[in-house]
Amino acid sequence: AVRDPWQSQGHVGRPAVTSGVDLDVVVVGGGINGAGIARDLAGRGWRVLLVEQDDLAAHTSSASTKLIHGGLRYLEQREFGLVRKALREREVLLRSAPHIAWPLRFVMPHDGEMRPAWMIRAALFLYDHLARRELLAGSGAIDLRSHPAGAVLSGAHELGFVYSDGWVDDARLVVLNVRDAAERGAAVRVGWQCESARVDAGGWNIRLRTPDGMNRAVRARMLVNATGPWAARFLEAAVARPSSPTGRLRLVKGSHIVVPALFDHRHAYLLQNPDGRVLFMMPYEGRFTLIGTTDVEVTGDPGPVSTEAAEVDYLCAQVNRYLRVPVSPGDVVWRYAGVRPLLDDGAGDASVVTRDYRLALDMSAGAPLLTVWGGKLTTYRRLSEEASTQVGEALGDARPAWTRQSVLPGGDLESVIGPGRQTQEDFERFVGVMAGRYAAFPSALVRRWCRAYGTRCLAWLAHARTPGDLGEEVAPGLYEAELAYLRTAEWARSADDVLWRRSKLGLHFTPARRDAVAHWFARQPALPLEEIP
Repeated sequence: AVRDPWQSQGHVGRPAVTSGVDLDVVVVGGGINGAGIARDLAGRGWRVLLVEQDDLAAHTSSASTKLIHGGLRYLEQREFGLVRKALREREVLLRSAPHIAWPLRFVMPHDGEMRPAWMIRAALFLYDHLARRELLAGSGAIDLRSHPAGAVLSGAHELGFVYSDGWVDDARLVVLNVRDAAERGAAVRVGWQCESARVDAGGWNIRLRTPDGMNRAVRARMLVNATGPWAARFLEAAVARPSSPTGRLRLVKGSHIVVPALFDHRHAYLLQNPDGRVLFMMPYEGRFTLIGTTDVEVTGDPGPVSTEAAEVDYLCAQVNRYLRVPVSPGDVVWRYAGVRPLLDDGAGDASVVTRDYRLALDMSAGAPLLTVWGGKLTTYRRLSEEASTQVGEALGDARPAWTRQSVLPGGDLESVIGPGRQTQEDFERFVGVMAGRYAAFPSALVRRWCRAYGTRCLAWLAHARTPGDLGEEVAPGLYEAELAYLRTAEWARSADDVLWRRSKLGLHFTPARRDAVAHWFARQPALPLEEIP
């Protein structure tokens, strides 16, 4: 048996909430916004409980295009404030988590029938200068006939433009925010459903259902609704309040497909389409190319969504306008879809609906309620900071913001390599040190550990010197020690949690190997349910 790697790990911040103590804030929703808010609040010293009924990042927050970006196309829609806000956050996020986030250069083949070159140059100039850049290179023009990025293209485009944005492992970004929240004192309950919340005697009485079907009741001074696409439904069903007209959402499904690698360089592509939309085509997981996304209106329950055949056909047809060797639906090895909760700004076309957010504070019923409407992955930290400030104001105790200069768990590379700037050069130094320290393991495996966990892989690698020190090899390169860490420290409860969210090993494993991971989970004894205050 592998020991729980967190039994001996000291927590930072205030102690975890203890039984019999009322909470300050309950945050409902374990997507990126709920995770970020719980982390920020815990770091300010509030007594916080985060509740997620499914898995962390189970829906929208693991189904993104994985980009940290300002949104170049939003300039055309005159969303200058949103773009500036997002551009300012790019390098904050890159420095906070250099293990799961890194700079990415994008190539945009120029099609003069859609947008003239002068317009592209003007947009890229704004993109370069709306916010300060230190880590990201500026934009420029390239000759696709000689640039490596032109080799995969059909040859119909000679001029291209390059610019910088960032990439992030979206589901791991959520998990690391929750891990940090827990270490700063937040209670975290995954698989727990918030069934009802009612105001009584100036506070919230909240009824929760545990994974085994039992009921638990907690009291809190404030409630935060960070349920994403379910925000309006949660207000109506659990809180028994109508959603505000200013908080209407448009639910828009975005689908992506993954195909075997179409190119072997590190650039991504932004492709302009005749319908006015853009697609991204990006290197993915070393052996694959990620293509997305679509914009399809969703009605009804936003949970059980999937990529439809028509969407796959659309994505293939649009990228084939640029490719030398076309792709077909038969090439798709994986597809995923998620529902984006977008603010209803009255736009007719779903692709141009704003990606900004709104925080709605309701003080009318005797206890404060904060609802998050909209948002995007890139601006989650800023949203969380603003939400936490509003919580402090609502509770009559303003506490200072702190996350802008902080690093997420595993991002403290200097603890291993010494002083640095939190750049990808520092990350490569870290990989080099770890490869030397764990020379008995394949270098590609050590790099995967470094990418996924940063310095936190040391919690379960410890003093391992041979594969046997990590327990059973459940699937190639996936040892029992890592699975135990994911289960006890990252709230993974099933093989899917590991294979498709906390990692993308599902793409690399055969069905038999994925089954082996599922069998490992089935053999584990149930973890005890912790009591909630």
